[in-house]
Amino acid sequence: MGDLLDVPGELTAAAGEAGVFTIAGVPYWVVYLAAFGIVLVRAQATYWAGRGVARGTARTRLAERLSSPRAVAWVERVHRWGPPAVTLSFFTVGIQTVVNLAAGYLRMPYPRYLAALLVGCAAWAAIWTTVGTAAVNGAVALAARSPLTLAVLGAGLVASLAWAAVRARRRREALRDA
Repeated sequence: MGDLLDVPGELTAAAGEAGVFTIAGVPYWVVYLAAFGIVLVRAQATYWAGRGVARGTARTRLAERLSSPRAVAWVERVHRWGPPAVTLSFFTVGIQTVVNLAAGYLRMPYPRYLAALLVGCAAWAAIWTTVGTAAVNGAVALAARSPLTLAVLGAGLVASLAWAAVRARRRREALRDA
């Protein structure tokens, strides 16, 4: 099969030396543990920030609303069914922070939260150390061969995301006006 990335210089990764799931020759397990540690610290900080906000807002109207029978029933549901939501949030982009903050704010029992968090962090780290490093290595290899192609692909991606965002906003506005 030869070289996995057949480009000149230090970007060449021969099969056996390094693989597509390495960053600058750092082994997969090191990248995985680093990603796991980063997401674990970030998610924990968000959870504890939510707990702090809950404590700081204990004597506000929001706290009074959360003590109504209906709200208490919802909070109990979050405590019971929230852990799967915590785990599944790690398969999304942009929802993790909200879910972890809400888990802290609603005082999800820490042992349940931690169990769900560890599973979610393991999944997140696996996804980003495989798909993420492959994408980074692919982009580096493409940049070495054809920086213009990489720039065009990047601009196309940004344009596609902007188009999707504008379209979603217009749909929301149309639904609101209808």
